[in-house]
Amino acid sequence: MAEEIKKQTTKEFKKDDGFRPLRKPGFGRAGFGKDRPKDDIQTKLLDLNRVTRVTGGGKRMRFRAVVIAGDKKGKIGIGVDKGKDVSQAVEKATRMARNNLITVAILKETIPHEVEVKYGPAKILLKPQKKGRGLVAGGAVRAICELAGIKNISSKILSGSKNKLNNARATMEALKKLKVNK
Repeated sequence: MAEEIKKQTTKEFKKDDGFRPLRKPGFGRAGFGKDRPKDDIQTKLLDLNRVTRVTGGGKRMRFRAVVIAGDKKGKIGIGVDKGKDVSQAVEKATRMARNNLITVAILKETIPHEVEVKYGPAKILLKPQKKGRGLVAGGAVRAICELAGIKNISSKILSGSKNKLNNARATMEALKKLKVNK
């Protein structure tokens, strides 16, 4: 009797039959997240650098990606991460940017008031503009304002810093300082 049961169970799991046993629900990744609605967050690669670490055995090369993510409705985030290849670095930075979203105070498609911020060596000035003026900004500031949903703004990078990461972080700090008077 026991041998019969053993034969039946071993026969079921043989691959040559084409029989595949049913899995317990909740195990495996099949169908994971299908019922979840797609988010409308857009991402943009701001900067990509090759970085090397010199060790006793030689040089180790990696890539550093700076990615910004925003929904064009007042949420914006920045992510910086490294990886062994470009795609891995971009993927990790994108994940970080989506996790670090902040809400920006936007009033009539512009910012509520003027703000000036110094972050490390970078110094940024953001000014509100009338409707129809457009996005008068360059570099990292322009990309961040576009993805945040700010349509009318004037900005100036007051420092001599050309570093996109520092300018992006300074812009994020400036956007965090914005407050709406009620």
